[in-house]
Amino acid sequence: MMGREEIDGSIEQPARTNDVIYDLRDVYKNREAEGVAFQLTIPILQISRGEKIALIGQSGCGKSTLLDMLAFISEPTKSASFVFNYQDKDKKWLQQDIDRLWSKHQYNPLCETRRHHIGYVMQTGGLLPYLTVQENINLSRDILGLPSDDTTEKLINELGLRYHLKKRPNALSTGERQRVAIARALAHRPEIVIADEPTASLDPYASKTVMSIFMRLVEEMGITVIVASHAWDDIKELGLRRLSHHSLRSPEELKTETIVTG
Repeated sequence: MMGREEIDGSIEQPARTNDVIYDLRDVYKNREAEGVAFQLTIPILQISRGEKIALIGQSGCGKSTLLDMLAFISEPTKSASFVFNYQDKDKKWLQQDIDRLWSKHQYNPLCETRRHHIGYVMQTGGLLPYLTVQENINLSRDILGLPSDDTTEKLINELGLRYHLKKRPNALSTGERQRVAIARALAHRPEIVIADEPTASLDPYASKTVMSIFMRLVEEMGITVIVASHAWDDIKELGLRRLSHHSLRSPEELKTETIVTG
């Protein structure tokens, strides 16, 4: 039975047992620059609530492109089905047809869904330079008007940021900035956190330490995490599910296709 359609394009659905959040079928993203074409192909991709997902590959293979599509930042070129399922504040399951929203240029619902349900950790942190560490961490909660609780305090303590709260990002080391970025992404307790090479700029010891803390926090908070990385050996011990990924290049090297399934 078809559920009730909401103003934001969501459809109320009965509860399911597999808790699939992302359900993508035959999704494509094309781009071209200086005569060289790239295509990201996703025949089928399903990610369930609470999973820890790893997308592994070298620079230029489409990792960031896929993450931006999953965060509703970048529109697919073509899609047979792109569905996002989430729970509202009353624990009812809602379903959004992301492809339909893109095709109808309904950007506000996409933005609202991203604000409420997704946290994003960028490669370089992406902190606002004119805000203090405390203000950067609180940013997502302030935007959503969330009431005070112990979430940010826990994150500050767990990530070792207590003595940096009044500093601005330019006074921090690279590792400290990434820990602030992780705290900001988790502060509003989103259902999903997407992390694009979150420790790529760190030395091996700091990278392992930060990733271990990050994975422990998302597990404790029941958050689904999707991490892009070029170093599978460094994160496989953390229990992530690796998506199938391979790239094909034309003989003349004018077109590359990356195929991701999972």
